[in-house]
Amino acid sequence: MEEPAIKELRADDNDPLFDKTNMLQKEFPSDFRQIRYFTLLIVQSAPVEIKEINLLEQQISEVIKNAVKHGNHCDVNKKVHVWYSFSATHAHIIVEDEGEGFKDLEKWNEFNRKRLECLRTSNFEELANYV
Repeated sequence: MEEPAIKELRADDNDPLFDKTNMLQKEFPSDFRQIRYFTLLIVQSAPVEIKEINLLEQQISEVIKNAVKHGNHCDVNKKVHVWYSFSATHAHIIVEDEGEGFKDLEKWNEFNRKRLECLRTSNFEELANYV
């Protein structure tokens, strides 16, 4: 059986995951009251096949909310940039805010690797000690 890929946070602009080539782009002010409107502007470009899969609208709304709230601290003078592309089976969304970014990214990824290993092996005692 194949091991599941370890999920980690990445912030390297050279990573292929962040390639914005041929993606549509929108820019929004950090106005919490308009997030639903911003989300609908993006989702309208998605093919019908994936609009309802995985609650696409809700997921896009959440990443924009995170950028507005945690990245830009609801400062309407700061922008949220969203790049997106859709196929019949996939959505690719890149959201960038004007915040300070993640600190100690590798520490977080190491914590998450250990946490996931404890969960995978059902080692809840070690998980409790570690967390």
